Amino acid sequence: MTTRAFLWVAVAVLTGCAASSSASANGDGTATSSSKSKNEGGVATAVDVGKYRTVFPAASASSTPSTAAAVTPTKDLREQVEVLMDSVALMNKNIKYANGYRILAFTGNERKAAMDLRNSIIQRLPAEKDYLTYKQPTYQLKVGDFMSRVEAQLALSKIKDLIPNALIVPETINIPKNF
Repeated sequence: MTTRAFLWVAVAVLTGCAASSSASANGDGTATSSSKSKNEGGVATAVDVGKYRTVFPAASASSTPSTAAAVTPTKDLREQVEVLMDSVALMNKNIKYANGYRILAFTGNERKAAMDLRNSIIQRLPAEKDYLTYKQPTYQLKVGDFMSRVEAQLALSKIKDLIPNALIVPETINIPKNF
């Protein structure tokens, strides 16, 4: 019940605000620059506020930007930027590992099953490197060095029919030499 009463009060306030707007429109769709105020009798009268507006002079045709004089730079920093970029490139070549993703293809106790699966994955994804690790008593086969999860998902879609329960796992990967 209180929400309904609050709704009626809100509607009444909004309609009252809309009725007492201070700007009116001319017949041509432009707003007038007059404000209404009430005199002692309670009658609204129009007050001209146009005299308070700032008037800017029109731009002359001779001051267009095309005729402005061209500014020449005083300092050339290209050589310094090239030296800095070369040093950054050299530092990046020394980075060998990064956070990325691999496909966990197999986890189990049988080495022969891991090797058979590894051979079938190599046939499907010859460009990707595989990592077979043994931590007693379990073999793990992981495939690829993917920088983004999207790349890993594309490779996983190629081998999903071989290994329906393969997972994408975040891991520290080797950065390829071509980067």
